[in-house]
Amino acid sequence: QVQLVESGGGLVQAGGSLRLSCAASGRTFSNYAMGWFRQAPGKERQFVAAISWNGGSTYYADSVKGRFTISRENAKNTVALQMNSLKPGDTAVYYCALDRTMYGGTDPEEYDYWGQGTQVTVSS
Repeated sequence: QVQLVESGGGLVQAGGSLRLSCAASGRTFSNYAMGWFRQAPGKERQFVAAISWNGGSTYYADSVKGRFTISRENAKNTVALQMNSLKPGDTAVYYCALDRTMYGGTDPEEYDYWGQGTQVTVSS
């Protein structure tokens, strides 16, 4: 069974930075794309970023482009999301997810496994 465990969330002031990490186990991690999504209270789950199986391709939501960076270390079965210049609108629970394909995408329906989420709160 696949397990995804996020860490690194917390409270930060606007303009600050956080680095989220996701540790995967139970499947050959390097064969699959990974993604980060977020969900704010009362809103639908929203795509944030995705990375292909070998890190060669990355994708970002327009709202985070230029501020967030997704990366992965296949040798350690981890994927990270570096978040800079944070805004109050970034406040949400952030989830990492394992894609069923190698390539990555924006549709949460593509992702078979999800972590439990980590809270990110950005104060103004």
